Amino acid sequence: MRNTGLSSAEKYVTSLKSSATDRDQTMLTNSRSTYGGVTKTFHWLTALLILTLIPLGIYANGLPYETGEQLAFKAQVFSIHKTLGVTVFFVALTRILWAISQPKPAPLHGDQKVQHFLAETVHWLLYASLIVVPLSGWIHHAATTGFAPIWWPFGQSLPFVPKDDGLAHTFASLHIIFERVLLVAFLLHFAGAMKHHVIDKDATLRRMLPGRTEPSAELAMPKSSMLPVVGALGAYAVALVIGSSLGLFASKDADAPAVPTLAAVETGWQVTDGTLGISVTQLGSAVEGGFEDWTAAINFSEEADADGRHGDVEVTISIPSLTLGSVTSQALEPDFFDANSFQTATFTADIMADGEAYVAEGTLTLKGSTQPVTLPFTLTIDGDTATMSGQTQLNRTNYNIGESYPDESSVAFPVDVTVNLTAVRQE
Repeated sequence: MRNTGLSSAEKYVTSLKSSATDRDQTMLTNSRSTYGGVTKTFHWLTALLILTLIPLGIYANGLPYETGEQLAFKAQVFSIHKTLGVTVFFVALTRILWAISQPKPAPLHGDQKVQHFLAETVHWLLYASLIVVPLSGWIHHAATTGFAPIWWPFGQSLPFVPKDDGLAHTFASLHIIFERVLLVAFLLHFAGAMKHHVIDKDATLRRMLPGRTEPSAELAMPKSSMLPVVGALGAYAVALVIGSSLGLFASKDADAPAVPTLAAVETGWQVTDGTLGISVTQLGSAVEGGFEDWTAAINFSEEADADGRHGDVEVTISIPSLTLGSVTSQALEPDFFDANSFQTATFTADIMADGEAYVAEGTLTLKGSTQPVTLPFTLTIDGDTATMSGQTQLNRTNYNIGESYPDESSVAFPVDVTVNLTAVRQE
């Protein structure tokens, strides 16, 4: 009868292949005594991203933006920072999922309870920070309108995150606080690794270095405890209290000069509700905002006079009341609206019929320059209540706005203006 069993040589080769497969798998995954290659890759990739992102953010914040070239470069650096930040968020999520699926090597000095508690607390701080730092920055980006887009194909918004300056300011403050916690935790983690390597001269650092690490003797895993989690939460609570005491959550306009309130005007139609918005394109993205304080003296009749006029309007706009997303402060500076020197703008126009709609033809005086402006609008009158909606486009260069940006590479020339209001006829 023919022998179909494996020869000794074949068994030896099969054994070698099996051992190699087991060894390769062990090199990728964790054991109770060593970290696998995947965990090591996540560890050093995260470290590299942190060491890149924090200096990059500090550098970007300090860059000037007085000229178009400077603004474009600043926005580019911020875009790199934001894009890498989103990358960190997804790397951290993947790393956490991988860590959950893997056994955790026992600490070499698990019997030293205080040292183990501090190490675990720092680890919790690091893992939490790797999520909340990029997430808070991402929410801040989604809640505001401004420059420096994230370079990815899924848009700049987030579900359930509205465009809101207050929300953006809150998460910008949280981003700063969480980033400080991350930096402190990172430095403590580094100091701990150096202590093990230089003073204790043990294998704690070597276990995380690239390449194959010889397994250490099986060590007992310390009893699981929630105290490090509580310690990490306590550290975050302290950081939030310190940040609040430093005024990081105070309104961003708290230290700004008070915006003078425009006096009420006599008018034939009293505006009861309305918005005066503007939109400008900066580095290819629309930045939207508007003026919070403005008055309108409106005289209007459904019947035209002998000159075809249906009335007139005079709108006074408080320039310091402008909000324009993340570039509000820049927009109020001398190179743009120069809110300190030119606190109001005035639009004076006659109201004429234009088919079934209307048009306000007049002049706009802004930043010392007076230019002709035509504002087409629709009007619906229901009894003594009128609803109006109009839109026009201005050229910023006609009003000496953004003179240090002489072309459209950074800030486009056209500025879209939209007006929506409801007014009630006065007796």
